[in-house]
Amino acid sequence: MAWLPAASDVTVEAVLARSVVDRTPQDTGTAFPDSVGTIVLWMRATGASGQTLHHVWYFGDTQVGDVPLTIGGSPWRTWSRKTVPVEAKGAWHVEIRDDAGTVLKRVDFTVGQ
Repeated sequence: MAWLPAASDVTVEAVLARSVVDRTPQDTGTAFPDSVGTIVLWMRATGASGQTLHHVWYFGDTQVGDVPLTIGGSPWRTWSRKTVPVEAKGAWHVEIRDDAGTVLKRVDFTVGQ
């Protein structure tokens, strides 16, 4: 079995955006109008090569998505998208977790407020 770094060795940077162009987040922020349609969580992971990290999306306290992302190198840029219904106004957040479920980072945002 190949050695994988411990979660404590993994660092992640993350931003929310409306889109990604040439692997770069565009129109970043933490507050979006209810008409946003789709929000992207862009991430740069260091020290996680060979691991799977998860973007776990929440609307309020309800989990509404879990996107597994395989990390192919270090550093590694990747992202996930979430469709946001117009009626889903309020507090949202995304947790970046390792396969053990450890939260490496949390990003909070609001929609329509």
